[in-house]
Amino acid sequence: MDRKSHVIIGSGINSLVAAAMLAVKGDRVTVLEREATLGGCMRTEEATLPGFRHDVMATTFVLFLTGPAWAALGKDLERHGLKLCHARHPTAVLRPDGSSLVLATDRAANIAAWNALSPGDGDRHAEDVGRVERDAPFLFGLLGGALWSRQTAKLVGGQAWKRGPRGLAEWFGHALTPARAWLETGYTSPLVQALWAPWGLHAGLTPEAPTSGQMGRVIAFALEAAGAPVVEGGAGRAVEAFARLIEEKGGSIRTNADVARIVHAGGRVTGVELAGGEHVAATSILASVTPGQLYGRLLADADLPREKEATRRFQHGRGNFQLHYALDRPPEWLTPGLEDVALIHLTDGIDAVSKSANEGERGMLPEMPTICVGQPHRLDSSRCPEGKAVLWLQIPDGPRVLKGDAKGEIETDGVWTDEVRERFADRIEAILARHIRDFASIRLARRAYSPADLKAMNMNLVGGDPYGGACGIDQFFLWRPFKHSRGGETPLKGLLHIGASTHPGPGLGGGSGFLAAKALGA
Repeated sequence: MDRKSHVIIGSGINSLVAAAMLAVKGDRVTVLEREATLGGCMRTEEATLPGFRHDVMATTFVLFLTGPAWAALGKDLERHGLKLCHARHPTAVLRPDGSSLVLATDRAANIAAWNALSPGDGDRHAEDVGRVERDAPFLFGLLGGALWSRQTAKLVGGQAWKRGPRGLAEWFGHALTPARAWLETGYTSPLVQALWAPWGLHAGLTPEAPTSGQMGRVIAFALEAAGAPVVEGGAGRAVEAFARLIEEKGGSIRTNADVARIVHAGGRVTGVELAGGEHVAATSILASVTPGQLYGRLLADADLPREKEATRRFQHGRGNFQLHYALDRPPEWLTPGLEDVALIHLTDGIDAVSKSANEGERGMLPEMPTICVGQPHRLDSSRCPEGKAVLWLQIPDGPRVLKGDAKGEIETDGVWTDEVRERFADRIEAILARHIRDFASIRLARRAYSPADLKAMNMNLVGGDPYGGACGIDQFFLWRPFKHSRGGETPLKGLLHIGASTHPGPGLGGGSGFLAAKALGA
């Protein structure tokens, strides 16, 4: 009997997870990537100077390490060269006045440090992460499982029996709490509040957004338990390991293979047609694209009015701005204790994060952006020549649609020009340089990527949105990508929608690819 054949459109984390799982199962797999480089948002380049390796977009693999895809594929990927590098201090916050707070991968140490700052804050931290730990089977079953399934119905039913209807309602009410309410009612230390305030942005949420408090608690638990690992040699090495595993199992991977349309007949997909006219047959297709790409381009000829109307209403979130530095030596932070921290947020706290996010959502260049600074050279010495350093900066509140400058200094005409990009990078650099001794003298080179630059590298990053769509509760969880849909299912038999736009959502976890592969029998 002929093996099942799958065409996978795109080569991001979800595509590669699905392809690897199906190939390991023994199915015939073809991955088609329109760009010359595999990996989607996993991309490592010598973006500044020769010998300095930068993760141009995504860098931290904590969601992958703690998710089911790693459990299924980790050993095979390690066999093909994937190695994760860890830090004892995954994150910290640095405020404008130079005060800071560092998180360790040691709960007892964190509890003691928090209580020393403000009596009771450490005990609250223990309660918050402990609750996530106790609720893990239920919580992560909802966040990462197939929602429209007998297993999830059984999971929710079991919790209703265990907690009672009121107890279950209370649990969901707690999960809907915004980060501002969580932090301001739970912690009295401004440093503890500031440490967690920016992390919701990395889930596409602002401090006032429902569920941002729950996501903050989940992130706190994950960082404390698993750190903020990066891939030795760069995120691109993870892509190489996936590719070797897929090809070892007989799969095919093609770059510069732009899928122009999905071919279908009688309500079932039969294959895809490439931009050059080539036809690739398949019994199933997994499309790792945005709804706009799927229903507006690949299925433009399909009579699917409900999906196309939902696509018209689908919203995208803020854009990302990336900034990378090659340094002549490791940065000497003016605030001690930050040298070995993987990811440092530069912000004053909840109000500052809220302000910058709001400005970004309104299309304004933030006056004081929230800045995430990664120090990958501290985890992985292969990222740069000996004695040198690299910095990875992400600004998660960049305007997707540019309308102006909140500070009134940078003239814009609605377009991310090179001049606008570099002047905004100057603003970010000025903030960074206040905290590093003699930054100008150790700065060898920098490379900035605006939301428009990111979209040019990956068409799924609409307006630089790295999350596949807005992550507010009205467009997430049961309703991602559409309120009437069932996760990755589509009206066409054999077609599954995967990627950041679908449940479980964005991040380097590979969740939707894992669920799709399981649905196909992997």
